[in-house]
Amino acid sequence: MKGTVGMSGSAEKYQAIYRVVARIPRGCVATYGQVAALAGLPGRARLVGYALRVCDDRALPWQRVVNARGEISLRDDCIGDAELVQRLRLESEGVRFDEQGRIPLARYQWRP
Repeated sequence: MKGTVGMSGSAEKYQAIYRVVARIPRGCVATYGQVAALAGLPGRARLVGYALRVCDDRALPWQRVVNARGEISLRDDCIGDAELVQRLRLESEGVRFDEQGRIPLARYQWRP
């Protein structure tokens, strides 16, 4: 799994995160905290976000990672329409959003 590491000493942690994200099945989502815990990094949800931000592996299904409320997390450094791209990719996989723009985690959250 490829990835660009922006923080010294984080390569192994980032690879563990990428391995978990790669396992999330089509039509399912996982939360940042869930990915962190499954990668052996409990409590490091923000690190998951950092790792996904710098990942250069286009095959990694980054769109399947959402926040604990089932929402797409807005990125303050975002160029373009990344949130729209994420939503459209998820919808193309069969994931549905409610009226508040949330994904019902009870239905779509990955349970490995």
